[in-house]
Amino acid sequence: MPSRPALCAADGAPRSSPPRALRRAAAAALLAWSAGAGAAPADGAIDVLDATRADRRIEAANVELRRDGQPTLAAASDAQGRAALDPAALRDPAARLSIRKPGYAELLAQCPCDGRRYALSPALASLDGLRVVLGWDAPGVDLDAHLSYPGQHVYFQRPRGLEARLDLDAADHRRPETVTIARRRPGETYTYAVHDFGHRQRPEADALARSGARVYVYVGQSLVRTYAVPAQPGNVWTVFRIDGEGRFEEIDRIAASRASADALGAELARAPGQAAAAAAADGEDAVAANQRGEAAYRSGDLAAAIAAYQQAVELDPGYALAFSNLGLAYVRKGRAAEAIWTSRRAIALAKGPGAATIRAGAYYNIGKLYELDGQYERAMSNYLAAKREKPDKSYDEALQRVSGY
Repeated sequence: MPSRPALCAADGAPRSSPPRALRRAAAAALLAWSAGAGAAPADGAIDVLDATRADRRIEAANVELRRDGQPTLAAASDAQGRAALDPAALRDPAARLSIRKPGYAELLAQCPCDGRRYALSPALASLDGLRVVLGWDAPGVDLDAHLSYPGQHVYFQRPRGLEARLDLDAADHRRPETVTIARRRPGETYTYAVHDFGHRQRPEADALARSGARVYVYVGQSLVRTYAVPAQPGNVWTVFRIDGEGRFEEIDRIAASRASADALGAELARAPGQAAAAAAADGEDAVAANQRGEAAYRSGDLAAAIAAYQQAVELDPGYALAFSNLGLAYVRKGRAAEAIWTSRRAIALAKGPGAATIRAGAYYNIGKLYELDGQYERAMSNYLAAKREKPDKSYDEALQRVSGY
């Protein structure tokens, strides 16, 4: 892996090298890859890696491939993290890949999958934690993750911020680049972006759009959002923003910038937070998936309900009711962090005659989860928000419970 040039993009002035720990990690990863483990997976295989440790491949991960009307294919990853499946099935764009391993969040991906590397996120314990994993396919492209929030800018030269860190830095496509928010700070806005470092002086380039980059967002034990790089020219992909109340703004756009890597944090903080329009989807399919989820939920099959609700929100990212239902299923499943995330999505998306009911229920669910976690101040603020949306006796009772703490 080539070392990064020690020049600033803006004016050519020398800059410091990446932190020594990251340089050591990169060197260790390169050594492992050059020994043969880093070779591209053969036809009919995928590689399973750890998203937070540069030199770790995951053995004994359960890999399944599902296709409508076809038997499920299954394999386990070997000591090199490699799992072999039918090549034709892995290349099928209608196939869906699932990778599971105890202690890690389940990864779900739409194929084609043949020859790809997938990084699993260790499960997060914090209700307000979040992990973002960046991966890309194109060789010779150097992409960097950037997290900007008030007074902080986490990226390869500043790998640690207040309650956030760069776990893994990558300068080529063979490894993921991972940022973790250990605990979101209330009232602060976070912006996550991807910078095409190799084309920092050529903002009109389209290498980022052609890189095959994907961003995976993990909360708790679950993958909650996946982004594919848009087909737009430019060298900065602003992926999402989290507002002061923890709600996601889907930005998902590429722009041209001549900012140096260091200056990019301030530029991101100033950038408008206009959310991207929801992707076009077959609304009937999303409604049908949500209805399947409701039927599974009523029958007590929470795993099937969650899978159906997830499919509904993938088909229609603006489907507030499906997000609300998914949040409730996560509550029943004991997945508190995921329930909070999906409930906030429901709040942000709710509109129309039933919007107040959806928002009130979502705020109440969030408050209950914080109350159970002993975070009574946050619980109270969400119970109050629920009551503002739609007064209800249960909200008054909840406020009375937490007011004594």
